[in-house]
Amino acid sequence: MLNMFRKKQPVKKEYDRANQKPVLRCSICTGEQVAGFKNIHTGQWEEVMLIKNEEDLETFKRTYDLKEVAKEY
Repeated sequence: MLNMFRKKQPVKKEYDRANQKPVLRCSICTGEQVAGFKNIHTGQWEEVMLIKNEEDLETFKRTYDLKEVAKEY
C-alpha cells in the first residue's frame, strides 16, 4: 500500500556516447531550453525533453548519468 505514494525513481537510459554529445539548446529570444543529443559527425539533433527549471535539468542529468551539459545558442 505504501508503494503508491513513493516517489518514482528515474530509469537510467543510455545514448550513443561514441557518436552523440549531450547539449542544452537555449533560445536567445525566449529563454526556452531543450535538452537532447547532437550527432558529432552530422550535427543531427535529437530532442529529449523541455527544461522548465533546474529540477528538470537535474532529472535529465540523472537519467543519462551526466555531469555537465554543454549549452548551444
